[in-house]
Amino acid sequence: MSLDDAFAPWQQRMYEHAAGALDAGRMGHALLLCGPAKLGKRLVAEHLAQRVLCQSPDPAVRPCGLCRACALYRSRSQKDPIEQRPDGSLAHPWGHPGHPDAILVGHAWRMTPSPPRQQTVITVDQIRELSARLATTPQYGDAKVAIIDPAEDMNDAAANALLKTLEEPVPGRYLWLLSANPARLPATIRSRCQRLEFRLPPAGEAVAWLRSQGHADGTAAEALAAARGHPGLADAWLRDGGMALRREVAADLAKLASNAASPLEVAKAWTADESATQRLLHAADIARDDAAGLTDPRRIRKLAAWFDAANRTRELLRSTVRADLAVADLLLAWRDVAGEQAKGARR
Repeated sequence: MSLDDAFAPWQQRMYEHAAGALDAGRMGHALLLCGPAKLGKRLVAEHLAQRVLCQSPDPAVRPCGLCRACALYRSRSQKDPIEQRPDGSLAHPWGHPGHPDAILVGHAWRMTPSPPRQQTVITVDQIRELSARLATTPQYGDAKVAIIDPAEDMNDAAANALLKTLEEPVPGRYLWLLSANPARLPATIRSRCQRLEFRLPPAGEAVAWLRSQGHADGTAAEALAAARGHPGLADAWLRDGGMALRREVAADLAKLASNAASPLEVAKAWTADESATQRLLHAADIARDDAAGLTDPRRIRKLAAWFDAANRTRELLRSTVRADLAVADLLLAWRDVAGEQAKGARR
């Protein structure tokens, strides 16, 4: 999402809350924006950054979108390739130039032109560079803003390096951490940040927003239910084929339960492209839904155990394990659990 996009209602509320704290001087130098992914944390954080850096003399209109600072901020493109010199060094190691006092660290703002799949860690070198830039004099105005997204992807060395910056605040410097999994951040970092927590909006508001994005009522409601009330996730699934993928996963699980498909063949199909992790997420959700409709404690426990196994397998796929074999073991277990459930239902 770009800064030109209108806020969703829940994003507007979070932005106004944070902007009020900024204007009243109630916001410290470190802020942790947390909550489920795809709720707009980055959109809100970037709009707040533009507000802090805006040079309009009227605080009521910041960000004005017209001053030099706003133009510089909005000139940055996250999608453009990073320029690489003939010697292999990067002309712009922080991405294409935007506002010099906005320091952006994370997978969307690459330090190296590596493929996205390899960008799974925020390194100590990135954090040291952030801290060094944050300590320098602003080029415009009297403020600097650094954003780390996703903050939980810092490795231990990076987190330790960031701690020193958190412990030595400088007036006019803002450090904002974005995280969908704040529990993965060290407690020493969490305790030094004010917290701005994004929560799922009311169902009616979420459905109305999905309709405003061009989705039909029926598909919007179906996707929102599948996404457990998460409008951003439902919107993404409707746009990128996630709902169709979910239906395919449900059909495969049903075939496995009735012995109409081979676990190994299904596992090979599930791991043949980049959607293996998403398939396992859908499969775990479907198992949880099945368990919710049962009354037999033993069957509920078995489905709950399979749910946990699906999530462990998803984590395994990030390692060097053979994905098809790991998923095949999981699907064999599903055939046993779901097959027994089907037999019980027929009795």
